[in-house]
Amino acid sequence: MKNVAIFASGSGTNAENITRYFSQSESIKVAVVLSNNKNVGVHDRVNKLGVPSFVFSREEFVEGTVVLAKLAEYRTDLIVLAGFMNKISDALLKAYPGKIINIHPALLPKHGGKGMYGMHVHEAVVAAGEKESGITIHYVNENYDEGTTIFQAKCPVLPTDTPEEVAAKVHALEYAHYPHVIEELLK
Repeated sequence: MKNVAIFASGSGTNAENITRYFSQSESIKVAVVLSNNKNVGVHDRVNKLGVPSFVFSREEFVEGTVVLAKLAEYRTDLIVLAGFMNKISDALLKAYPGKIINIHPALLPKHGGKGMYGMHVHEAVVAAGEKESGITIHYVNENYDEGTTIFQAKCPVLPTDTPEEVAAKVHALEYAHYPHVIEELLK
């Protein structure tokens, strides 16, 4: 059995989607969810599906010992970022080289980097007059959104689209593709 650890900072819709996708798998499971925020929806979403979740402090994340111990406890094979809002610590990068992935709500290298998350990305896409947007699933390195691309999927951006409409299209791509890419990586 391959074990996935999800890191999330928000409502947890992607974490829930991934957990549901693997709930019947005989070879892959979401073993644990870790978060930097105790007051977010991801905990309720995954706990209802039988997945434990834990909260860590900023200091514990940067230093790494507590987080690495939790990942070891759950025999983590792959770390999946799903709406996680912190830069990955050096301790995690060193302990899990090539085993941490993220999903970005745009077609990198456009509209990535520090501060480019959530609606900020979709607003930037619309403001730039882009004809398409989408998702980029990539390996995580020491820089925001600069790791090697694993997969991209595109959707059209119409001249009349609002950032909210672009967000809905991008979320649909996230839900459709992220679990499949995780599965392929763990085969």
